Amino acid sequence: MAEFTTEQIRNLAVLGHTGAGKSTLLEALLFQGEAIAQKGRVDKGTNHADFTAQEKDHRHSLEPSFLNLDFDNHHINFIDTPGLPDFFGRALLPLSGVESVLLVINAATGIETITQRAFEAARAQGKVVLIAINHIDGNGAKLAGLLDEIQTKFGHRCLPVNLPNAALDDVIDCYLHPQPELQGEALFHDVACARDELVDTVLEEDDELMALYLEQGENLTPEQLHAPLETALRMGHLVPVCFTSAEQQVGIGALLELIIKLSPNPLEANPPQFIKGLGESAVPVDVTQSSDDHALAHVFRVAIDPFFGRMGVFRVYQGTISLGMKLFVGDGRKPIKVGNLFKLQGDKQISVTSAVPGDICAISKVDELTVGAVLHDSHDEDEFHLPELVLPQPIFGLAVSAKRRGDEQKIAEVLNKLVVEDPSLHIAKNEAEGQTILQGQGDLHLQIALEKAHDLFNVDMETDVPAVAYRETITRSATARYRHKKQSGGAGQFGEVELTVEPLPRGAGFEFVSKVVGGSVPSQYIPAVEKGVKEAMIGGALAGFPMQDVRVSLLDGKHHSVDSKEIAFVMAGKKAFLDAVHEANPVILEPIVEMQVQVAQEHVGDITGDISANRGIICGTQAQGNGKVEVEVEAPLATVDDYSTRLKSLTGGDGQFAMTFSRYDVVPDHVQRELISAAKAH
Repeated sequence: MAEFTTEQIRNLAVLGHTGAGKSTLLEALLFQGEAIAQKGRVDKGTNHADFTAQEKDHRHSLEPSFLNLDFDNHHINFIDTPGLPDFFGRALLPLSGVESVLLVINAATGIETITQRAFEAARAQGKVVLIAINHIDGNGAKLAGLLDEIQTKFGHRCLPVNLPNAALDDVIDCYLHPQPELQGEALFHDVACARDELVDTVLEEDDELMALYLEQGENLTPEQLHAPLETALRMGHLVPVCFTSAEQQVGIGALLELIIKLSPNPLEANPPQFIKGLGESAVPVDVTQSSDDHALAHVFRVAIDPFFGRMGVFRVYQGTISLGMKLFVGDGRKPIKVGNLFKLQGDKQISVTSAVPGDICAISKVDELTVGAVLHDSHDEDEFHLPELVLPQPIFGLAVSAKRRGDEQKIAEVLNKLVVEDPSLHIAKNEAEGQTILQGQGDLHLQIALEKAHDLFNVDMETDVPAVAYRETITRSATARYRHKKQSGGAGQFGEVELTVEPLPRGAGFEFVSKVVGGSVPSQYIPAVEKGVKEAMIGGALAGFPMQDVRVSLLDGKHHSVDSKEIAFVMAGKKAFLDAVHEANPVILEPIVEMQVQVAQEHVGDITGDISANRGIICGTQAQGNGKVEVEVEAPLATVDDYSTRLKSLTGGDGQFAMTFSRYDVVPDHVQRELISAAKAH
């Protein structure tokens, strides 16, 4: 492969709702850049982004995939991402490795659930966003309205940098080299007005250039506008919008040129904020992005193959990583050797000898690699890390167990591998029920994970619906004192504690504070009191559900010079905590989810009636076009854990929904009584 400097590199994650045409658009870009000789097709399983057996079978992108091309003396790294709502967590993983997001919108269906969430996530991480309105062929009448909708939802700074012509077989440039007299008439809007809007927005970033613009008769070149343009893009003050038809290869060349000339190179983008240390000792540190400095890279994708081992995809932020060099993984003291270094092109691995700052490469057969790991060649960068990526909280679960006796350890290992690859999957233990629970974003998310366990790792699991993840908490403060005293011949046990419990805001978790003075509880026994409290919290006080959102303050106690032991203060802490909780009006909490349900207009009444009958709340409805309506819902997870089946029944299969965790809230009294009765019966 040709060698490129950091300034010549562009990195883009391609996000959008399923059906937007992301993978097809990438085929068109690769074909335009002559990286492939023939375009593949998603419907035939021949496209380069969806190459795994699962993706070919399901005809959907299920994993982030990596493609690149060299064009006009630049190297562009593309990361294709899944667009199904269940896999939004996987779609977010590559954001830490790129400067820009190419957000693809289907002209026929407009802004959908993942479109909105992807835009918000990209801007929250300071990424430059470029919007491509795809599938313009056959949807000319919708384009003006869709641009208005984009500006309404994402801001009036979403401005077209090109416009489709009247025949929808080409696009007319509005910014880089606008020549409407040579390019024809735009389908809607006006090229001159569009350019004025763009230039005015860019010049808001530079007062001196604005003055020059007025002096020169409102005439500036794209080169003069480059610096304030980059500022506007970084700040989110400008979101370029372009038009494409990937199937017809319309607007693809223009999009490639826009990527090179508008999207920032790694030195122009918002720099990543590395942190050294953890907790209160953590301090921000800057990276130089110099190719001559210490090597520093961040792993943002891990894949595990039963034959080829663990592969990590990383972005280089500083220094040069070369074949044969030694690197530390995180805070590891023993270095690894870079025995292979390659670029990914779909399912192909293309060997390279080095990677400069800004580039995206991969290494394999390194068991220590995890998502978020930092690779470095000097102990000066020990404890360096990027802020942890916040992924959607899992809301669906399946209790999993071994089909064959003796496979328990193998299942545990495979589940761990699945979570390493996809951190939006979680493994939880329900101690009360003795269940191992695989948690994810939806039933399809879990189905795909179990398929992978079977196909790749030859592991089959029994599944069952797990208990809903109820929690317990308190609603007022209370104080209790408990003495644990035991004599059974010889040395006894003695520990006495007094503590107060207080409710914390929802989602705050747990706090333990020692207010002991005078040594009434010796310092070596205070951790034992906390241990006893935590043990009691796991088992709950009402119906066996874990407790949360509680502050415990240790006030006082007594000890015995001979009989006091750690176990005595563990027991005293546990009993005092439970006594206090029973006086603090304990309640049961249930998970509440937000849902966006898309159905045909004629099914809206059925949907709203079903939701209302199951303790849900209708928060609003919004017309989506094509006779579709999106219903916004809040509901207890316990009443919608089988919602995919109900939705199919209510709509004849013509409906879809996305679900995200919202918060925990107190269950109604009658539900609490039922849960307590069930716990006692059990």
